[in-house]
Amino acid sequence: MSFRFIHSSDLHLGRRFGNIPEPPDGNLRGRLMEARFDKIRRLAEAARDHGAGHVLLAGDTFDSATPSRQVLRQALAAMREAEAVQWWLLPGNHDNLRNAEQVWDEIGRDAPPNVHALRSAEPVSLTAGVTLLPCPVPVRTTGRDLTEALPRIATPEGTLRVGLAHGGVVDFTESGEQIPPDRDRSAGLDYLALGDWHGRLQVSARTQYSGSPEQDRFKHGARGQCLAVTLSAPGAEPEVSGIETGSFLWSEIALPLHEGEDPTAALDARLPLTERRNTLLLVRAVGWASLAGHAALRQAAEQHGPEFALLDLVTDGMGTLHDVTDLDAIDHGGAMRLAAEQLMAEVGDPTLAEEDRAIAAAALNRLYAYVVNGAQ
Repeated sequence: MSFRFIHSSDLHLGRRFGNIPEPPDGNLRGRLMEARFDKIRRLAEAARDHGAGHVLLAGDTFDSATPSRQVLRQALAAMREAEAVQWWLLPGNHDNLRNAEQVWDEIGRDAPPNVHALRSAEPVSLTAGVTLLPCPVPVRTTGRDLTEALPRIATPEGTLRVGLAHGGVVDFTESGEQIPPDRDRSAGLDYLALGDWHGRLQVSARTQYSGSPEQDRFKHGARGQCLAVTLSAPGAEPEVSGIETGSFLWSEIALPLHEGEDPTAALDARLPLTERRNTLLLVRAVGWASLAGHAALRQAAEQHGPEFALLDLVTDGMGTLHDVTDLDAIDHGGAMRLAAEQLMAEVGDPTLAEEDRAIAAAALNRLYAYVVNGAQ
């Protein structure tokens, strides 16, 4: 027998992205929220394209225990439209059984026939010869391994055993909350579909994280994806392939700068040339630049910024090479010149704390940019 399904997790529908700066004339947060919702359609397409009749969602379908009624009902409607797919929703830590009880009650009461809420750890028959062993999250922090009972759950001989859980796979600690990395072997699982980690991670051939189908952080450096899984027979190694589903790329790059280097040219060389509208880019500049270099780099980032969904330049790791000609550019005399000289003295004062010297350097950079480039 052969059984195909799509493994996904961490849709976090309803996430508001309040920590993302909103461009003055843009709607980035709205675009990010809509992209997450669109992943229901993309998962259904992946299932259709790979001949899979089931989508297993390994927790955190919703970003909170209290998603808006619109988010919940539109999600159910979108899954209903993909009528050829059976959707299996596991409670995760964000939408756990206790805090999101009303959500799971409503899904159980009003969901279309092809949407199933996995509210208990009872085995579920997906189709003849295939048993799903769900491990729903009862509370946000359990303090125990929710897959611990899987080795004791019996299924008919010759049945494919598929585990579905949400949590971290590391060696056991005193809390006992982590899932052991050999759970697939100890429980005789043909596949253990995991959620919680937002990037794809293969623990073993049979134990994998799909990652979120739409990324939401500068951590994994790739667009979101789901996994197409084929189980050919009990005990056979699964065939697993990643399917890119993400609309946005969250990318973090380092920009090392050296004395005498043109910061603007260095930035231009590191920026991606394509897909800028759907790229959120975090640039961490490190190294050294003059006051003029700092100002030019900031100005270049502001010039390129509108082409991206987001371009965030972080210069905390940059030092400043000061020169008296920089002070002349600010003013040859008067109050601003005196302020600049005081700040430069503080930057080079070894008796001051490193934090105070960094604050002085940042203030001097800003003063220079304000005077020379009219920056705010």
